[in-house]
Amino acid sequence: AGGARRLLLSRLFQPRNLQAGGEAGGEGRAGEPSCRSQRLMLQAGLIHPASPGCFHYTPPTVRAVEKLVRLMDEEMRAVGGQKLSMPSLSAAELWRASGRWDRMGPELFRLEDRHGKGYCLGPTHEEAVAELVAAQTNLSYKQLPLRLYQVTRKFRDEPKPRFGLLRSREFYMKDMYTFDASEEAARHTYELVCGAYRRLLARLRLPFLQVRAATGNIGGTTSHEFQLPADVGEDKLLLCPDGHFAANVETLSEGQTSCPTCGEKLIQSRGIEVGHTFYLGTKYSAVANAVFCSPENKARLAEMGCYGLGVTRILAASIEVLSTENSIRWPSLVAPYQLCFIPPKRGSREEEEGAALLERVYDDVAEALPRLADDLVLDDRTQLTIGKRLKDANKLGYPYVVIAGKRVCEDPPVFEVWDQNAGEVLFLTKEGVIDLLSKVEVP
Repeated sequence: AGGARRLLLSRLFQPRNLQAGGEAGGEGRAGEPSCRSQRLMLQAGLIHPASPGCFHYTPPTVRAVEKLVRLMDEEMRAVGGQKLSMPSLSAAELWRASGRWDRMGPELFRLEDRHGKGYCLGPTHEEAVAELVAAQTNLSYKQLPLRLYQVTRKFRDEPKPRFGLLRSREFYMKDMYTFDASEEAARHTYELVCGAYRRLLARLRLPFLQVRAATGNIGGTTSHEFQLPADVGEDKLLLCPDGHFAANVETLSEGQTSCPTCGEKLIQSRGIEVGHTFYLGTKYSAVANAVFCSPENKARLAEMGCYGLGVTRILAASIEVLSTENSIRWPSLVAPYQLCFIPPKRGSREEEEGAALLERVYDDVAEALPRLADDLVLDDRTQLTIGKRLKDANKLGYPYVVIAGKRVCEDPPVFEVWDQNAGEVLFLTKEGVIDLLSKVEVP
């Protein structure tokens, strides 16, 4: 019965090009700078270029994105987030009212409908959400705080898209917009959401920094970025060696070289921005007239905050910082598949017995650990040696690989298990395999 449900690698749509490093999988267009995550994702068939800064995501990548979104949903619900969805098409007059239609310049993708009305493809949704909340004419202070978020495609007309999913023109983002009754309450919300971002990145086991940041095109008075330290990062950071202080260089005054807390000399680093938080005050609620009724029965402007996490950027950045030069390493929670099974080579001594035993382990794992049933792949390319398939599995970054090797004919049968993230090889019986996998978490 299990056979019909087993996922066979040969049926997976993932056009791999796993030659040893070099030009395999393309380096982007001629002369374009490339980086490790872009190269590895192209080679592994996780993304395929569509046009500059736009990519097809193949099914394994969509699985990773969906897992990451499930983790984000958990963290957003934990801080009272309610999920909604706003249109990508945003009316020009909304953006004109806030002044950003002109200020954003050529970064906005602009278009007109058949009636000559102007729109942009939303890079962000402050105007839209403020208008939505303003439309609730009898909003009471008792209904605040409102913490509304979405996960959608965003668009930015990058002059030079590069580094694959790290700087693209179309990308997935989780953006939250909050409405509070007072500045004090809004700053409390700000701390809560920053805490949720720290928890998420810690669950992914990513080495991140929360740094002071400039408010840029979004505006407001307080802002932080969540950065993954990486050589390829486009942000210059200054950090206190003892961890008291971290800031994006653009926020510091000329000549600030020491930590304001302990006086130590700040060290330079580079980072990939994966999240950004802003306390906005009434900047957008004033334009849209997003008001609530106070306890004194007066109309008051809501205090806003906005918070973004780059979904596809977190995936690419985590591959960038966790992987080796030619093997992908995922945060194990979001790996597209947790486990790859490798049966014996066709024509080998172990073939008949080993293949049947391995399929039975596959089915038993799926039955004993139903949450993992969807996370198992069988590498049925038995014309290839075990070594070749193991090398591919290593490059694609399955957290676990189970092999029916020489010892599969022992009594009881023993399987070779590679725990990729721990970098160790174990020899386990079927019960041992199930026991090991029982500790695996999937969102």
